[in-house]
Amino acid sequence: MLASTAVALFSRRLPHVFPRADLARALAPTYAKAAQVDPEEAEDRLLRAFASQRVLDQIYQGLSAALAEAKGSRTTEDELIDKLSTGVQARSRKVRAAELTPAVSAVLVLVNVEVGQASEMMREAIQGGKGQALLQEGLKALGAHLAKELIR
Repeated sequence: MLASTAVALFSRRLPHVFPRADLARALAPTYAKAAQVDPEEAEDRLLRAFASQRVLDQIYQGLSAALAEAKGSRTTEDELIDKLSTGVQARSRKVRAAELTPAVSAVLVLVNVEVGQASEMMREAIQGGKGQALLQEGLKALGAHLAKELIR
């Protein structure tokens, strides 16, 4: 059983449908492109970063925001999560890299800070006012990218 998360998730099923290993696999192409490392190294770093519940919660929060926006008036929460589940099972290894915007880069800085690949100054940059806003925008953008790639 997973520990309850402090963030408001789109669905309580989200961490079960899209566990951290699948999340790391789906985000690895984006991280690999940005950090110029091979996909296996990217996935390993993401898994290490997602061992931090705080970082994982932030990723789920961004995905939740994107799912809430993607949910139409005729689609139920469960239907959307079921589509996501199907997509994770069928396509999590085929997710293309997201566009590397400053906002998406802020999320990757969060990951790098967590795995010791970025300086303390970088941590402070994403915790400040503008940096925090950019990080939130990036979390939502990555969530939207994952939703687009996995829900069809």
